[in-house]
Amino acid sequence: MTATAARGLAIVPWPQARDTARQAGARRLLPGADTEPADALGQVLAEPLTALTDLPAFDTSAMDGWAVAGPGPWRLAGQVLAGRTPPPLADGWATEIATGAQLPPGATAVLRREDGRVSGGPAPVARTLRATGEPGPGKDVRPRGQECRLDEQLLPAGTLVTAAVLGLAAACGHDRLTVRRRPTVELLVLGDELLTAGLPGPGLVRDALGPMLQPWLAAAGAELLGRRAVRDDFGLLRDALRHSAAEVVITTGGTAAGPVDFLHAALAESGARLLVDGVAVRPGHPMLLAELPPVRPGGPVRHLVGLPGNPLAAVAGTVTLALPLLHALVGRSAGGRFTRTSQGLRGLPADTRLLPVRLTEDGPVPLAFDGPAMLRGLALADALAVLPPGGVPAGGRVELLPVPN
Repeated sequence: MTATAARGLAIVPWPQARDTARQAGARRLLPGADTEPADALGQVLAEPLTALTDLPAFDTSAMDGWAVAGPGPWRLAGQVLAGRTPPPLADGWATEIATGAQLPPGATAVLRREDGRVSGGPAPVARTLRATGEPGPGKDVRPRGQECRLDEQLLPAGTLVTAAVLGLAAACGHDRLTVRRRPTVELLVLGDELLTAGLPGPGLVRDALGPMLQPWLAAAGAELLGRRAVRDDFGLLRDALRHSAAEVVITTGGTAAGPVDFLHAALAESGARLLVDGVAVRPGHPMLLAELPPVRPGGPVRHLVGLPGNPLAAVAGTVTLALPLLHALVGRSAGGRFTRTSQGLRGLPADTRLLPVRLTEDGPVPLAFDGPAMLRGLALADALAVLPPGGVPAGGRVELLPVPN
């Protein structure tokens, strides 16, 4: 493939670019593996989560008080604590019970502690329990299977494993979870002008993308193999692309047509196939997505996401191509987040606009310092608002995308 052939694609609309990234990942769905629940945090379920037991597994008390059988008043004796199996309760009798304790067979309700009055001698002599109002059948009882039944599907495959998911899995008896393997990612930071420490100087700038993208990609579920600086040298870049062992290579800079923008030529020399080469979005339009050939014959095809070098433009490329690709590789559900805007949000005549916004009670509010080379607005942002060509009118529905946080 020649460099000219590598650049033969037309600029595509923003929604199409995002869909192309998702489809590319879905074709390479990574395998699942059993893992300890603690190690599954932040990964994606490869199989539906099903209940291994009824939940709760037995009738339990929802309150501290007394388990009662039939109408009152009741003769009171005994005590039931969580973790113990109680004896049956005869009609007309009551026993003290703790929240979460198993309800005795024969009990018809739970009387809350604040709703009962005990009279008579001290325990263990039987005393009398009276209620300020009769508890109806099943009052303050969590019946067996109230939350779920054995073998019921609780969460679909593709669900992100959060702390709440770990809690649900434990409650239902799971000791291990089947999750998708994390996609491996290598970050290549391109450019002779980039510093990793100290103050910017004449012709030199600090690398803002490496420190921002590494934690963001890790939070998105990637296994980072490393971050490398690559000088403005065609051969070095070509070899870095050819030999990277990562399933996804992400580059910063070099996507345009400047004198040292070698990415297109390096992709052509490496036998890559472009899937997206330019997106009708601001900032970030010179982003790209490509398939890289296997490192070894018969190995898996890899992907490359080329991000623009300007910081906010690179963020736009990340949410447009990199995150959809990474999520699709693990089958992660693509759930959108939308809100209504109380004020009109100004868009562009023909391109999608990604705008840093703060989220308030009155809806999203645009932030200043939203130029492609700026990060000041992004650092204050709660989200990126997706504004289609023409913008969004007051009261309109707008999609929100995540920002690095």
